[in-house]
Amino acid sequence: MKALVYKSTGSWYVVKTETGEVLNARIKGIFKIDGITSTNPIAVGDEVIVQKADDAEGAVMVTDILPRRNYVTRQSPSHKKHHHIVASNLDQSLLFATLRDPKTSTGFIDRFLVTCEAYHVPAILVFNKADLYKKKEQELYEELSAMYQEIGYTTILMSVPKGEGVEEVKAMLKDKTTLMSGHSGVGKSTFINSIFPHLNLKTQDVSGWSGKGMHTTTFAEMFDLPFGGRIIDTPGMREFGLVDISKQELSHYFPEMAKLINDCQFNNCLHVNEPGCAVKRAVEEGIIHEERYFSYFKLVETIDDKGY
Repeated sequence: MKALVYKSTGSWYVVKTETGEVLNARIKGIFKIDGITSTNPIAVGDEVIVQKADDAEGAVMVTDILPRRNYVTRQSPSHKKHHHIVASNLDQSLLFATLRDPKTSTGFIDRFLVTCEAYHVPAILVFNKADLYKKKEQELYEELSAMYQEIGYTTILMSVPKGEGVEEVKAMLKDKTTLMSGHSGVGKSTFINSIFPHLNLKTQDVSGWSGKGMHTTTFAEMFDLPFGGRIIDTPGMREFGLVDISKQELSHYFPEMAKLINDCQFNNCLHVNEPGCAVKRAVEEGIIHEERYFSYFKLVETIDDKGY
């Protein structure tokens, strides 16, 4: 029978059948999908075929994975050349960012956006903890919001304690499957608790000595929204490493650069040192934001010729 994966711990899975039955399941055999070398063969959001065993324990086995519409992957923290599939079959992704306690870098935001572009998952940016922002952070939010909206991304300012932006975010989640990501400590669990008070998900303060959030979610998990749709909560990420994106491809996933790459003098232009580069000219003319170009430049330097 067909089922949807709601939780993955790497060794067992929580699945829900089409009739609404929630089951614990394990993998039968070894799955290889589309040549992906992944640390997790089955991801939250996967549609699978499950089979109940005839033994006395009534074990449930995942026997097959149905084709994915899309997925978001990152570099495995433990193995540089392996993928870790964060979630699959998504309608959109929502990145929680904060400008203090902890501060999310634009580099992290841009790596996340590049990955979403590469896997055709629309992305939304939620700048959370607005109640902590002083004048400096408020001005920075306005700058970043203008920059990302100009490129085509939706940005929302949110404060759960003040109720600011919360209903706007909920409206964007309605009837969709949404991946929710961000550093630890950016307030994902607090937001989810505002929707599902009975879950009482762990929240944790930012580590005082490092200024970084502490991990509270251990495994990715999907929840049915009471107003329609699903959200997938993911473990807090300190880094978001790109996989299988070459230096030549990277500019295709910066929407403002993708419009211009055919105007460059050379077909294989990396937009770094080449003459006649339309992208660099656009940066000089203020058409492309310098900050976005610097993010691109740093990413190009981190990618080796194999796309890792």
